[in-house]
Amino acid sequence: EVHLVESGGGLVQAGGSLRLSCAFSGFTYDDYAIGWFRQAPGKEREGISSISSSDDGRLLYADSVKGRFTISSDNAKNTVYLQMNSLKPEDTAVYYCAIKRGQIRSLVGRWYDYWGQGTQVTVSS
Repeated sequence: EVHLVESGGGLVQAGGSLRLSCAFSGFTYDDYAIGWFRQAPGKEREGISSISSSDDGRLLYADSVKGRFTISSDNAKNTVYLQMNSLKPEDTAVYYCAIKRGQIRSLVGRWYDYWGQGTQVTVSS
């Protein structure tokens, strides 16, 4: 059974930082991609970053977070991180990670096979 568990969310002031973690297990394919998504109340889910199991260094970011957020992975620990700096009130949302088969990185949620339960990030002004 595949499990993804997000952690690291919380309350932070604008301009602050948080690091989210996504620990995954039970995914039996060697080639995969992990995506980070977020959903704010009343808004559609937004794909914000993606990384794959390859070591080509290619990363994917939404324009809304480019330059502020950094995705990274520790393949030995089956964990993906999202370092979030210069946080803004509009970054407030529930943040989810998801995993898909294949190394094509994507910000399209419907391409992902399994999802975590999410972690709340709240940025105060």
